Amino acid sequence: MTFAILNGKLINRSEAKVDIEDRGYQFGDGVYEVIRVYNGKMFTAKEHLERFVKSSDSIGISFPSTQEQLKSLLEKLIHKNKLQLGIIYMQLTRGVAPRNHAFPSEEVMPALTAYTKEIARPVENMKNGVKTILTEDIRWLRCDIKSLNLLGNLLAKQKATEEGGYEAIQHRAENITEGSSSNIFIVKNGVVITHESDNLILKGITKDVILKVCFENNIPVEERAFTLEELAGADEVFLSSTVSEVMPIVQIGDKKVTEGLPGPITRKLQELFEQEIENHCGNL
Repeated sequence: MTFAILNGKLINRSEAKVDIEDRGYQFGDGVYEVIRVYNGKMFTAKEHLERFVKSSDSIGISFPSTQEQLKSLLEKLIHKNKLQLGIIYMQLTRGVAPRNHAFPSEEVMPALTAYTKEIARPVENMKNGVKTILTEDIRWLRCDIKSLNLLGNLLAKQKATEEGGYEAIQHRAENITEGSSSNIFIVKNGVVITHESDNLILKGITKDVILKVCFENNIPVEERAFTLEELAGADEVFLSSTVSEVMPIVQIGDKKVTEGLPGPITRKLQELFEQEIENHCGNL
């Protein structure tokens, strides 16, 4: 039997049902979070849960429990499902109410769901690097909220998939923002450059770990917008996300990044990131 969380309770996943008038289903009126699990332990759980709560606060959904209560419940879910390597997906919607654009009354309780999924580490892609494409960023102006409204991201990812790419690198006019489901980095003359964590991108938890290990290992970093021209002239390019970790980008469209091989700083950051995982979750 596989278990899921529905409104604070562990239940048989096959019994976890969403009402047709749940506002997440009807409007995308909710937020979500994904936490990586290694060796049966959550990685950076505190940071993910803090972002989950911040996202819900940003759209006026009252979080139905404390972070510690939810963390404890997620640990039970991992144990019950015997998950060793994978993810926890969780989402919070404004709840079930008759369809109306305006928010329902305060008596309507938010709906919290969560489940686990086995997902292997993308070892081959991390070793060899991946191809990406460029696409215009057509999303709304609050990308810092991890909301259920992902249509712009989906269209970008689908375009990448149709063109044989792993990810779509998005840009607003001349400035790179982020991937459809990742943060984007370039390396130039030994300096790691990535977009600042403002409203135009999601503040990545993996990104923050990368910035931390850069600081601890004297790798220079600039958090700022960078341009399409800078991307084209970068020495190295890589992306980061909960599932992809530190992923080298070796081709953008038809153009290879330098020699089409992962660069030395990207390799170093992969090693440092793995050390962070092992420090918190045990050997990989």
